[in-house]
Amino acid sequence: MDDIANAHTFSTDHARPEESITTIVDALAAVLSCSRDVIELAVATFVAGGHLLLEDVPGVGKTTLARALSIAIGGSSHRIQFTPDLLPSDLTGVSVYSQATGCFDFHPGPLFANIVIADEVNRANPKAQSAMLEAMGERRISVDGNTYDLPDPYFVVATQNPIELEGTYPLPEAQLDRFMTCMSFGYPSASAEAAMLTGEHTFEPLATLRQVCTIEQIRWLRAECRKVMLASPLADYIVALVTATRDHDGVRYGASPRGSLNIAALARARALAEGRGFVMADDVQAVAVPVLAHRLVLSETGYGLSSMEHARAVIDDIVDRTPVPRADAARASAVR
Repeated sequence: MDDIANAHTFSTDHARPEESITTIVDALAAVLSCSRDVIELAVATFVAGGHLLLEDVPGVGKTTLARALSIAIGGSSHRIQFTPDLLPSDLTGVSVYSQATGCFDFHPGPLFANIVIADEVNRANPKAQSAMLEAMGERRISVDGNTYDLPDPYFVVATQNPIELEGTYPLPEAQLDRFMTCMSFGYPSASAEAAMLTGEHTFEPLATLRQVCTIEQIRWLRAECRKVMLASPLADYIVALVTATRDHDGVRYGASPRGSLNIAALARARALAEGRGFVMADDVQAVAVPVLAHRLVLSETGYGLSSMEHARAVIDDIVDRTPVPRADAARASAVR
């Protein structure tokens, strides 16, 4: 199995970006029971330089996906179990006086890693949650008047269980806005669940997963992603979608400009994964719901729907109603 895993690693000297992304997705799909669409979106979020929030019922594999990403991608990774008594310094680190040197030495906390797995992030109190804002937004940490840069690349994968309200603290809008995407797994298909029961690694599904790329290769993928062309008509289309969230009935506060930036970045990553050097309207439409839904503050919830389900329905409605730029105009603008 090790030989097989090593055979599928990629090199930036030979592989095309879409092949490299497919290698990562294939490695994860071989050991996870969730749909391939979920895995592709998670990998695209990482390539686009964003952060990922996994929100679903317990036991469907949210933490397993986060762990699988950290194994396949390599680099340093830390898993943090969020609890109500967590302190900000438990995340950022502390300065400790050293008698040997006569000065304070900084001891980094678990936020200093390439991949941070924030498990059940909504169980932490607001003070601890706020310690992640600077890290996620600016890729740095300020402690005792000093600023420390976080590793590059930096990727936060957070999980939360929306049905368990007791002992949880809903994430504030400022922190939700820092997650590029929010997605749910849903339950696995009957065949996938049966395969879980009969598989060789029922109790440790990631036992056969090996690292398939390096941090340097991820930096290369991110640089290639930034080169993907976004035509002016499509930029206007993204702005129109985001603006519509601010005027839609039943929405108190719509998506921020960060939502526009995140749609553009994730659409570029999707285009890159499909081997294109330019963004299409299909890319924008495919990422609109996972990028925008969690950013909406609703004034009311639809009958029989959770707030997230209602928010996703709002984005679907906006996508259906917003005129799509003509393909020939967008393509001509991209060529120029």
